[in-house]
Amino acid sequence: MIPEQEPMSNNPPAEKTAFTPYQLLVIILLGLTQFTVILDFMVMNPLGDMLMKSMSLTTRQFGFAVSGYALSAGVSGLLTAGFADKFDRKKLLLFFYIGFIAGTLFCGLATSYPMLLAARIITGLFGGVIGSISLAIMADLFPLEQRGRAMGIMQMGFGASQVLGIPISLYIANHWKWQAPFIMIVILAFIIWLIVVIKMQPVDKHLALKNDKTAITHLWHTLRLRNYRIGFLTTALMSLGGFMMMPWGSAFAINNLGVTNEQLPILFMVSGVASLVIMPLVGKLSDRFDKFTIFTIAAVWMMITVVIYTHLGRVPFWFIIVMNIVMMIGILSRMVPAMALTTALPQMQDRGAFMSINTSLQQMAGGLAAAVGGVIVVQKSKTSPLQHFDTLGFVIVGIILISIFMAYRVNRIIQARKQVKPL
Repeated sequence: MIPEQEPMSNNPPAEKTAFTPYQLLVIILLGLTQFTVILDFMVMNPLGDMLMKSMSLTTRQFGFAVSGYALSAGVSGLLTAGFADKFDRKKLLLFFYIGFIAGTLFCGLATSYPMLLAARIITGLFGGVIGSISLAIMADLFPLEQRGRAMGIMQMGFGASQVLGIPISLYIANHWKWQAPFIMIVILAFIIWLIVVIKMQPVDKHLALKNDKTAITHLWHTLRLRNYRIGFLTTALMSLGGFMMMPWGSAFAINNLGVTNEQLPILFMVSGVASLVIMPLVGKLSDRFDKFTIFTIAAVWMMITVVIYTHLGRVPFWFIIVMNIVMMIGILSRMVPAMALTTALPQMQDRGAFMSINTSLQQMAGGLAAAVGGVIVVQKSKTSPLQHFDTLGFVIVGIILISIFMAYRVNRIIQARKQVKPL
């Protein structure tokens, strides 16, 4: 007997398959949870100078506060992976989201460095799992031919955090204190939590599939499957290539390209607007055409733009904006089809564990990417240009090339499954 795989849909072509009102509600709610979680993580960087001066933190202490979130998020994902398919996914989302809200509240109430560090670790322990739970819910509720569009819309939370979240957070922090943006996130997130409680239906069909494994056995079962490991490695490589340049973006823009502190928020906002436009379009394209083809075109696009961008000197601000938009197209156009492909790998009864492990490795790979980037990139003083940024660009290109090969392997696995007819 052949095990149950990704269900084959008899729906018409993707462009004629509309979302139901409930599906749209789920996409919006998951997108809003992503918005709050991403904003909570990203807002630490623009608030860094204000926060360090307020608490008299060293750069090393601030770095630990930022990395503490990513590390605890990765560990949390691995620890909860074995339990992820044992419960209703809605209940899991509510549990971890309320924990994230509590951690964010502690951030807003922190008055010392130990309190801040503990708050960031708590926030990461809960917030780091929410993304994987959301992806598992999307994979359960949306067939593969709709999944690209659904994830494209959900991931608009990333762009919205840049377009709306960061500018609003900076405005609030400048008029009150650095703690104010965290309180704002807490209020918004709690409203979203209540709506999920009331409006979202249970997501528990996977519980009907017989699974007698213990949590540890289930985790080991998920890790030992070769096809799953191929997906994990593909995701890790995606994160290495995508996050290696991100921590140094602001410093490179200011010290190498001549962007002023006043222009930097505009750069964030324009990149965010671009992502809001790009994500849904790429989602539609990845549902209409072959996902691996879309991924490959985007990866080649990204390689070209990364090499150009990392070799730039002092250029007009409008050109920097254009290059950021062009680069954002490549980054996001890889992300959507790659996520749609990897979510098709696990069977339904393994999906929660797979997503938890996948997200954990993604976060850990992002932390590793920042560490590697810190070894390659050198800055002699706080105001001097970054050195070896061009070398970093070539390293990213090499990682992208390997990720294309790994995505090709994932695509072959999925295509082979489609040829298998149930007995």
